[in-house]
Amino acid sequence: MTQVSTPSASPEANSAAQGRPGAGALLVEQMDEAGGKRAKTRNIRPLGRLLPFMMRHRLDAGIAGLWLLFSTAASLGLTATARGAIDNGFENGGRDINTWFLILGANALILGLATAFRYFYVTKTGERVIADLRTALFKRILTLDPVFFAHMRTGEVLSRLTTDIQLVDTLLTTSVSYALRNFFTLIGGVILLFFVSPKLTGFVLLIVPILIVPLFIFGRQVRKLTVKSQDTFANAVGFAGESVDAIETVQAFGREKSAIGRFGAAVEEAFGVSLVRMRARAVMTAMIIVVMFGGVTLVLWLGAQDVIAGTMTPGALLQFVLLSVFAAGAVGALGESWGDVQKAAGAMERIDELMRAVPAIAPPANPVALPQPPLGEVSMSAVDFAYPGRPDLPALKGFSLTVRPGETVALVGPSGAGKSTVFRLLLRFYDPQSGLVSVDGVDVRAADPIAVRERFAWVSQEAPLFSGSALENIRFGREAATLAEARAVADEAQALGFIEALPQGFDTPLGERGKSLSGGQRQRLAIARALVREAPILLLDEATSALDAENERMVQAALDQAMSERTTLVIAHRLATVLRADRIVVMDGGKVVEEGTHVELTALGGLYARLAALQFQGT
Repeated sequence: MTQVSTPSASPEANSAAQGRPGAGALLVEQMDEAGGKRAKTRNIRPLGRLLPFMMRHRLDAGIAGLWLLFSTAASLGLTATARGAIDNGFENGGRDINTWFLILGANALILGLATAFRYFYVTKTGERVIADLRTALFKRILTLDPVFFAHMRTGEVLSRLTTDIQLVDTLLTTSVSYALRNFFTLIGGVILLFFVSPKLTGFVLLIVPILIVPLFIFGRQVRKLTVKSQDTFANAVGFAGESVDAIETVQAFGREKSAIGRFGAAVEEAFGVSLVRMRARAVMTAMIIVVMFGGVTLVLWLGAQDVIAGTMTPGALLQFVLLSVFAAGAVGALGESWGDVQKAAGAMERIDELMRAVPAIAPPANPVALPQPPLGEVSMSAVDFAYPGRPDLPALKGFSLTVRPGETVALVGPSGAGKSTVFRLLLRFYDPQSGLVSVDGVDVRAADPIAVRERFAWVSQEAPLFSGSALENIRFGREAATLAEARAVADEAQALGFIEALPQGFDTPLGERGKSLSGGQRQRLAIARALVREAPILLLDEATSALDAENERMVQAALDQAMSERTTLVIAHRLATVLRADRIVVMDGGKVVEEGTHVELTALGGLYARLAALQFQGT
């Protein structure tokens, strides 16, 4: 993955933006401008990544292979039974003609059954492998850290999870079976052709090198154009996802026409690339068919001369014709299948890029266990941190802070001071360049990130929800929570009233990202989700910013109760929400500049006093 430095006026604002789907758009555009494109594969080796998935289901794959061989043999067997019917069925006044055609019908029945079993097992194996691949890819995506998503937007990731996997799906469930069947048909057909007429078969084989040339010439061009088409379309899909996600903003600023125009231009660009690819593939197909059937016609004319001369039976000529058609059709079909293989190889390369991505934040080989029961203590000592790609804009400079078990500490300061960055380091979304971050006395880099995050309940400023029901969103905090527990925390967060007013109460679907709720309702539901987690440390990042004064008063009362039972770190711009904190830590420029209670800091006459004067002078 190409790492790109991207300037930002506010590291704090950018770090918050990384949680939103469109945050990587500018970065992707800058990558394109800088020529930081992904490497293009020149062969089908990326498809080798499918072998471990295939080996998990080797029994089904083996059965599919057996039926594939059986159906191919039955297909070629039709030519032998047809020859027998022609050469032997008309002897003795046609006495045995019915027997030979019964044999031919039985051969066709066997072919039909074998083809059905081949289709079932090939498709079953392919779909099973694709299901495993989808799960493995999604699992890998969820392990990647914010650094990765800062350089690849969500739409691009989803394109690989859907469109690219669909191309591989087509390969495994259709193209592979089709290609292998034609390959075996070609091999078996050529062998039988030698037995029928070595002379005519030699003429047929002279055509093969002429067929291979356009395959290599145009096949490489088709592959390159396929990857380019996929990249262009993925860019269009990513932009469309951003526009739909921010539909209210698009409409509010009257940018519908601009968005449609930009998406249309991207689609047209993708279509233009696809058109060039289709032309190249069409030319390749035409050349193969002309050379193939022209040569076959010549060879059949020679065969007809042998029949007239008596050196070849009519049945043998019929068998040769059928085998030639089978072999020629197989060659043409293999040319078509090769195009599908190339498309799938290009798609698999893009999928493999995600599968091979290594998260910067990963558990150590031997993680240190956090103490049990939890203590609820966090500490940061001499921490220096700058977001990846922006080493010249440090978010924290020599930052130190210790929060004792059960203590409530408020972080205040101007935007960009580094407050949210503190939360992101505690949750180990990032690691500092220097200094120590510890939870319950254990360096977070020595512990499993999942274990570290289990100690926290986080309410972010954006309060993102999911498209499930209200109950499912609360249970996101703790999956095992009962309905009674969900009702209790909803009541604490002042969310019970509006949830029960929904058409189906706790079971009401909230729509994508909970957009059917108001901002204040989403924030209260997010608070309920954090409370049900029952974690020893509570992180509140502007948790009441979307509430009106009355609801803020009620929710703050609920939070005061929750905070009294937990270690709590609060970020708030509205200082009225932090007056009851045990300590207030004032940050500016990534450093601690003041520390104390509201009364102490006001008396100092420093930054906090100025902020307080601005907020309270009109009240």
